[in-house]
Amino acid sequence: MLTVRKSQDRGHADHGWLQSYHSFSFAGYYDPRYMGYGSLRVVNEDRIAPGTGFGTHGHRDMEILSYVLCGELAHKDSLGNVRGIPQGDVQRMSAGTGVTHSEFNHAPGRSTHFLQIWLEPDARGIAPEYEQKTFADADKRGVLRLLASPDGACGSLTVHANARLYAGLFDGSEAATLALPPGRKGYVQLVRGALQVNGLALAAGDAAFAEHEPLLAFGQGTQAEVLVFDLAA
Repeated sequence: MLTVRKSQDRGHADHGWLQSYHSFSFAGYYDPRYMGYGSLRVVNEDRIAPGTGFGTHGHRDMEILSYVLCGELAHKDSLGNVRGIPQGDVQRMSAGTGVTHSEFNHAPGRSTHFLQIWLEPDARGIAPEYEQKTFADADKRGVLRLLASPDGACGSLTVHANARLYAGLFDGSEAATLALPPGRKGYVQLVRGALQVNGLALAAGDAAFAEHEPLLAFGQGTQAEVLVFDLAA
């Protein structure tokens, strides 16, 4: 079964400097129907105004991924990492026993557009970790490129969670499939463009929840960029 949730049905927070759309309950947005999905806890689509950002704040026992769509994030954390995260890079931070960090957009006149993703970890109280990798558009063109996995397969980031994250770019006749083993569920977030998933049309910001679906088929894309999660039930 595939269930579509439209972009406009997400939670929205307008902080002036930050426009944030919440796929699941987060901060001031609460909906008991959307508290997470498998190990997936948060998918926030954020746009940070120039010269602003998130001041130093803390996290514990969460796997946090940042997927930059446009612009760049300036990251600084209590582990000693001071990094820029440009478009095409994906960052993984395992908060574990506790970490503080800040994220800013220092670019004048340009917003930073990114997805903030939280995964529930398999184990609590692990040592905090940081990892960042570049995934070129060419490696995502017409395929589902593995970005994060528990075993770091295919050069992906290593997450301490029972989840695999893929990304793909699709236009025209480009198509791909993802098999979901028995007992797994899928979550699809269309980042931009238009795309069909198992024959259902998605527009930018739409999501699809897949249960008891052995295969997800992607095609008929128009400048589409999609994230796909393979999750424990």
